[in-house]
Amino acid sequence: MNILILTAMEKERQMFADVQNDPAFKGHVFAVQPCGIGKVNASVSTVNYIHSFSPDAVISTGVAGGCGEKTEIMDVIAAKEVVYHDVWCGQPNKLGQIQGMPEAFYAPKEWISRIENFKMQGVKIGTTVSGDWFVDTKQKMEEIKHCFPQADAVDMESAAIAHVCHMYKTPFISLRVISDLPLKGNNTQQYKDFWADVQQTSFNTAIQVMKCILQQ
Repeated sequence: MNILILTAMEKERQMFADVQNDPAFKGHVFAVQPCGIGKVNASVSTVNYIHSFSPDAVISTGVAGGCGEKTEIMDVIAAKEVVYHDVWCGQPNKLGQIQGMPEAFYAPKEWISRIENFKMQGVKIGTTVSGDWFVDTKQKMEEIKHCFPQADAVDMESAAIAHVCHMYKTPFISLRVISDLPLKGNNTQQYKDFWADVQQTSFNTAIQVMKCILQQ
């Protein structure tokens, strides 16, 4: 299978640069690319890579803010669904729904089932919400949680990538590493500490989840 891994930033991409050399991924060909920050950058990059690489599956990964009740820094949120938190198209559409598109974009049920059976510590199945807002305050995260109480992680790209994959009928999943918790304490310092101290362990967990869902 051709697998496209997209990260927002180059430093995130570097965490996955060696997956092609991992014997556990034998039989798969990877393109690991930064897509840029935000929905437009993510959408344009996804379209370009779908045309140039023809992926059989797309994985959005990198960091995200955590907002689930039991979510902790270093957790990996495997999103069974992703939705925009900054979209409103009016009735009868749901909040977060682009008119004519699904209410949410869903990962393949087989992949979610494999992750459920995987039962790896620090891996949680949940909901990721996306929008063009770097959530760095408790107030903003509370606003998002009020509208999307099911949210476990918030990022700026996954829903846009999922939207494109839905249009191109390409399987998609978001695997996001929690770098900070805006609802708990000083998340700016949490984010800095994450990159300084613990990021590699967390990204290794994300790679283990990829092995789980891509098993032959």
